[in-house]
Amino acid sequence: MIVRDKPTGLDLAFAMRGSIVPHIAPRVLLMVLFAGVLVWVDMEWRRLPRIDSAAYSSFGLALSLFLGFRNAAAYERWWEARKLWGGLLADMRSLAREAELFIADKSPRHDLLRGALAFLHLHRANLRGLEDDQKALALAGPMAQGVHPPDAMLDVMTWRLAEAAGAGAIDGFGLRALSTRLSNIALRQAGCERIAVTPLPYVYSLLIHRTIWLFCLLLPFALVGPAGWMTPVFVAIVGYVFLGLAEVTEELAHPFAMTANGLPLDAICRAAEISLAPHLGEQPPAPLQPERFLLS
Repeated sequence: MIVRDKPTGLDLAFAMRGSIVPHIAPRVLLMVLFAGVLVWVDMEWRRLPRIDSAAYSSFGLALSLFLGFRNAAAYERWWEARKLWGGLLADMRSLAREAELFIADKSPRHDLLRGALAFLHLHRANLRGLEDDQKALALAGPMAQGVHPPDAMLDVMTWRLAEAAGAGAIDGFGLRALSTRLSNIALRQAGCERIAVTPLPYVYSLLIHRTIWLFCLLLPFALVGPAGWMTPVFVAIVGYVFLGLAEVTEELAHPFAMTANGLPLDAICRAAEISLAPHLGEQPPAPLQPERFLLS
């Protein structure tokens, strides 16, 4: 996720980190080249058919509305994912406090909290499709190579609670409170996985990209008369806006991906490590800082 202080006008004009320009530049240049060829044909060889600008504006309005709807749907997915991970962080902190209250023995309490941190990193790696994530491997060991590592770690945490209860290290009320906390964690985990495995309907992407290309390739026929050689410039601007919105939507629709607009899952996991360190008797690590404005 891009993290910057309030940018200046110059920053906004020339910033490339987090920009969608590198992703759409080849397509915009292709549209500009096509428009330039059409203008040359119209001026030097044969007059092209004209499209009424008023009728064409209604086409653009419909495309804008559909892009706005799709962008809102993608942002809703991104924001829901952020709320779920915020809830996971709150659950980790609450789990640590509840463990302090209900588990007097340090050994099972620390095992439970280390298992919680291992789960969080396994969950992050699972959502991002990272099979050999070093942090997850260091915390979970061979369990990180299982069929569903985060779910397996939640099972281990449940077994540890059961063992502590069987040994008399935790009473029934404490067991109920901690098991409820694990259930909340599992619900948030399932919510994240639902977002990860259920993309926006493919027909949305298909319709949007086909319509954008159709609109931009027909645009010169509406502009070549009044705009002349400025037509490629206007095509570039329109192509940048529409393709840019489509590209941003694609990134927002995949909130766990390691992109400029993806969620900072590493930073959230580090925040959990910082919060749980005092409960483990350890020195808290330093918070993750953005690298070239990118917080992973």
